[in-house]
Amino acid sequence: MTEDVVVDMIREALWMVVSCAAPMLLVSLIVGLIVSIFQTVTSIQEQTLTFVPKLLAIFLVLVLCGSWIFGNMNNYTTTLWQDFSRYIR
Repeated sequence: MTEDVVVDMIREALWMVVSCAAPMLLVSLIVGLIVSIFQTVTSIQEQTLTFVPKLLAIFLVLVLCGSWIFGNMNNYTTTLWQDFSRYIR
């Protein structure tokens, strides 16, 4: 296995992590920003107020995008196992 193959494997793995985590992170960021603006406008300084909306939003994203995330991870894992003979040379 050459260095180029290792670099490509790491690059693909990092891209998989970013693409699978991005929907949940973006939704969490947006919901957190909206709740923070709401807290600022209403002067409510409760620290736990952001937890429940973020939790519900991330759960909703997982319900909506879960099959897409699982499909991407499944394709990546299948590709890794199919190219295994190339890696051990």
